[in-house]
Amino acid sequence: MYSLHEGSGLFLLAVLAGLQIAAEGRVTPPCRPGFSEDVYKVVMPDIVEKGHPLFNVRFVDCGRGGLVRFECSNPSDFRIEVDGVVYAARSIELSTLPASPLLIKASDTTTQQQWVTQVKMTPSTDQQVQQVAAPPAMSEDLQEIVFPLRNTDSQLKRMKRDWVIPPINVPENSRGPFPQELVRIRSDNDKNRLLRYSVTGPGADQPPTSVFIIDPISGLRAHAVDLNGNQVENPIDIVINVIDMNDNRPEFTHQIWNGSVPEGSKPGTFVMTVTSVDKDDPKTANGMLRYKILSQNPESPTSNMFTINNKTGGIITVAAGLDREKVPQYTLIIQATDMEGNPMYGLSNTATAVIRVTDVNDNAPEFTAETFFGEVPENRVNVIVANLTVTDKDQPNTPAWNAVYKITGGDPTGRFSVPTDPTTNEGLVTVVKPIDYETSRTYVLTVEAKNEVPLARGIHSPRQSTATVSIRVIDVNESPYFEPNPKLIKLEEGMMPESTLSTFTAQDPDRFMQQTIRYSKLADPANWLRIDPNTGRITTIAILDRESPYVKNSLYNATFLASDSGIPPASGTGTLQIFLLDINDNAPVVFPQETEICEKPEPNAINITALDGDLNPNAGPFAFELAHRPVDVRRNWTITRVSGDYAQVSLKIGFLESGIYDIPILITDSGNLPMTNTSYLRIKVCQCDFNGDCTDQQHIMAAGLGTGAIISILLCIIILLILVLMFVVWMKRRDKERQAKQLLIDPEDDVRDNILKYDEEGGGEEDQDYDLSQLQRRTR
Repeated sequence: MYSLHEGSGLFLLAVLAGLQIAAEGRVTPPCRPGFSEDVYKVVMPDIVEKGHPLFNVRFVDCGRGGLVRFECSNPSDFRIEVDGVVYAARSIELSTLPASPLLIKASDTTTQQQWVTQVKMTPSTDQQVQQVAAPPAMSEDLQEIVFPLRNTDSQLKRMKRDWVIPPINVPENSRGPFPQELVRIRSDNDKNRLLRYSVTGPGADQPPTSVFIIDPISGLRAHAVDLNGNQVENPIDIVINVIDMNDNRPEFTHQIWNGSVPEGSKPGTFVMTVTSVDKDDPKTANGMLRYKILSQNPESPTSNMFTINNKTGGIITVAAGLDREKVPQYTLIIQATDMEGNPMYGLSNTATAVIRVTDVNDNAPEFTAETFFGEVPENRVNVIVANLTVTDKDQPNTPAWNAVYKITGGDPTGRFSVPTDPTTNEGLVTVVKPIDYETSRTYVLTVEAKNEVPLARGIHSPRQSTATVSIRVIDVNESPYFEPNPKLIKLEEGMMPESTLSTFTAQDPDRFMQQTIRYSKLADPANWLRIDPNTGRITTIAILDRESPYVKNSLYNATFLASDSGIPPASGTGTLQIFLLDINDNAPVVFPQETEICEKPEPNAINITALDGDLNPNAGPFAFELAHRPVDVRRNWTITRVSGDYAQVSLKIGFLESGIYDIPILITDSGNLPMTNTSYLRIKVCQCDFNGDCTDQQHIMAAGLGTGAIISILLCIIILLILVLMFVVWMKRRDKERQAKQLLIDPEDDVRDNILKYDEEGGGEEDQDYDLSQLQRRTR
């Protein structure tokens, strides 16, 4: 077997070559099962890694096919597989093991028969290798391995032991000359037979091939078979270890390493780990690396701010004083050296470690001045009064730098706020509620500045984190205001002109300006009112009518203006609401005012009611009565009360000729002083069908036209006929004149040099349709 051990064991590369020797066939005696040797002698390294194959014991079962189970006397140190190969159960140091031999027991699981053999192990430094004189072709110091001795006769004796070949060590990167002789393998049967040797396994006939070869005749690097290819010897396993050389420099997995550490970190704070790899055997000094910091830039506050674990590559802080505001970044040159860091024999390589010092909130914001000043006109809101500037040494635009302002005194009513300008980090003192100069002329605020995140442990806010803001209020000319606004008064409608309603005055908030106020009318939709410009007394100039279209829900609104004498003057408005109480000043009228009824008495009842502009109790219930004049009203019609607000009008006679009739009805309301009105109900009497609907609507409509309208229609028709007749006569006369003009000219006459009179202007198509070529003929 040829295999590379990765990270375990003492060897980097082990090549196990199976050597198989075959001699001439001979007759074998009866076989007895058991181990091939009573005692095995094993030469092995003093230190063996876990899982490494050590030796093998061969058990001969004589083809019985039974299952044999192996056990060893020291299972904590050694492990044996079913093929007889013994492995290290753990990492073993041979010198620490007991001197007694290792016992290996074989048990037949079917017959329960047992066999025992011994294994004596000695370190490779005490190895005794049988030397055999080499042929002249071989170098005399070449190690020779001989198969177990056999008798020269045809009887095969039982071998006392099998050879366990110690590993052959070959250094890597050997310069040759090649092929390089490692060991000679020969059989004791090569004296009387011609044998051929061959080598099999990884490195020989398995990938990677052609690493090891064997001379098929001399036995140097050999596999042996007879000419017929028959096997006469048991195979022997050879292990070839490739000895590692320090031929690889350490290689960092990254050339530039980036890490970070918070400023103010205590010594011993972990920063990052750098890693380097070496292709040499990590279990030897060739692959054992050590790390070292070569340089630190900058060397502030000391030249040894960091240290590195020389085995793991972990970088930690070893000194206090990391301050991002002074040194934001450190650059370290890291060196990795193999041979356990031996500068004389080890190979080295370097990489760069960039350590960024991250910011923490170790600097509180500080105001640039103890007192800030500002001024604001009264009654202004959402205006900036003053800009508060602070300095903060922490990293800009981070929570440790962003300032948050808070008013801690001087503003009990919450008229100011201090938001933060996200760009400049300034505090903007802003008015959020109106300020009255007459109430307070100055404000003195106490403002505190903090960061969005708390200060680092052990850092306290300095005195400069609090400032005073002095704000002066500027007096402005404020508008007069009416109180109350709107003002509501109640009075009865119908009040006569020049009646005094109320006094509507305004107050001037500028108490210290001593201004005068004058009043004027701003809106009076019905033009009913007048206000005294000095006193604000309101009088009427017309009768107040609740039923006016300008009155909504009995409420009339008028707006007045109060102006002071300031420069510039200021003015304010006030609304006077007049609630008009209803009086019985409107007579009721019939509703509907027009209707229709059939000539025959059934069905001929008409439901009517009354409309009154007044409100209850000055409206319904109503009393309905037919007028006494003309006399035919009571003769033809009758009225019947249905309820307090409704009545029915119907024909009193059996038949009434179709036509339009105006019926006078007396309606009286229920006011304290009742009002009576004669209201006319126009009734259209018509012929009706079976459904009671009028069938001669056109006749009734025609009957409804007056004599003047009929005469006008007839005159229009006559005038239209006369115009049509005159147009027809004119057209005929024109056609006759055209025919007469054509008869005046003889076609055979020469019309040249003649003047013809047509008594027409402009001409038409008949004039322009003339052959002008006739005028161009020359007279001979």
